[in-house]
Amino acid sequence: MFSISLFLVHDLLFWRDVKKSGMVFGGTMVLLLSLAAFSIISVISYLILSLLTVTISFRIYKSVMQAVQKSDEGHPFKSLLDKDITLSSESLQKKANASLAHVNSALKYIVRLFLVEDLIDSLKFALLMWLMTYVGAVFNGITLLILGVLIAFTAPIVYEKYKVQIDHYVSLVHSHDSGKTSSSAEEENRVKNQYYLWNKILYNANTCGIKE
Repeated sequence: MFSISLFLVHDLLFWRDVKKSGMVFGGTMVLLLSLAAFSIISVISYLILSLLTVTISFRIYKSVMQAVQKSDEGHPFKSLLDKDITLSSESLQKKANASLAHVNSALKYIVRLFLVEDLIDSLKFALLMWLMTYVGAVFNGITLLILGVLIAFTAPIVYEKYKVQIDHYVSLVHSHDSGKTSSSAEEENRVKNQYYLWNKILYNANTCGIKE
């Protein structure tokens, strides 16, 4: 189930189905921008009112058309009303167990960080939180979510389209860094050799002075 969810998310982010990805991206951006401008209560109320406006208008329209055409098509949402949307205890238990495994794993990792099971990991976490204080001073949570959604829906498709060029520049940067690392190592070895050489010269000079 988890692998299927990852596959669906992958298809959404890479715009395999443009219509579906566009709907998810547009809906998410509208929701986040609405939350940035209004309170969450207002946003939820407006969403419910919009949905009710659409369904009531469609219901009245179909009723008028049936009266004019003197047809008996029945309720326009009959197929949806007859659809079984109840959750079985078995499916609910499976989803709860899957979610519980992820929650337990996250809790265990958080406890490890706060109780300093690994000093390096805890220090990294502390550094991340310190950096987040500066990020929080510039951006609020909604702004970060908006930027995250924009990057999530644009970066994969840009990389897929310009994969060759991006990989080329990344390899150039990597080789440049590797060259700098190797040259730094060579410089360090040269300094060490000079240090050992001067120590040897001084030692020999001191030895000769003692013999005299």
